[in-house]
Amino acid sequence: MKNWIFEAAILAAGLMVTGILLNAGINNFTNRDRVVTVKGLAEMEVQADKVIWPLMYKDLGNDLTTLYTNIQTKNKTIIGFLEANGISREEISVSPPEIIDMEAERYATQTQHSYRYNATSVITVTSGDVEKVRKLISGQTELLKQGVAITGGDYRYNTLYEFTGLNNIKPQMIEEATKNARAAAEKFATDSGSRLGKIRNASQGQFTITDRDANTPYIKNVRVVTTVNYYLKN
Repeated sequence: MKNWIFEAAILAAGLMVTGILLNAGINNFTNRDRVVTVKGLAEMEVQADKVIWPLMYKDLGNDLTTLYTNIQTKNKTIIGFLEANGISREEISVSPPEIIDMEAERYATQTQHSYRYNATSVITVTSGDVEKVRKLISGQTELLKQGVAITGGDYRYNTLYEFTGLNNIKPQMIEEATKNARAAAEKFATDSGSRLGKIRNASQGQFTITDRDANTPYIKNVRVVTTVNYYLKN
């Protein structure tokens, strides 16, 4: 009789444990289906750390030899101006001039030209000292006094500002984006009467670097959006 009671007690205990484990398994399975997806944004304003400044000018003439001499003289004038203002020779590159023979153009016979040759010359400054170059850009009218007119308006020769230090700020921005995502997930869990569980999975969005606005291209806006999936618990 005692053996039967003992065996029944063991069986009852086993059934109870099985029930608890089964219930936990069902709850766990149910909770795995309850997921909230949130996005976390991080933004940062940074100063450009590299500038590419093309100084473009045009020259006209009827004699190639004279035109070439004029271009060489103006190139020396521009390089002298740059070096006198702290730009090193290593930061300066001189491109071969683009020369168009107006008489060789398709519609040359229909249009009268005062000059046969139209030359475009470009000297490019590439520097990590953005502030110094910006000051020079503002003071480039000094070249007019020396007979060189820098031409603007051609989209091919716009001044470019770049930010190359993205790897240095990535960890900080990812951390901020993840924190913002968790805050959003916790708010959602609270509003829905749930508790926030572990991360199911997460993905880092692409970093984008854009000008802050059209008037300050030397100030960049860095942006990243992180997507995180959290489990929800009762």
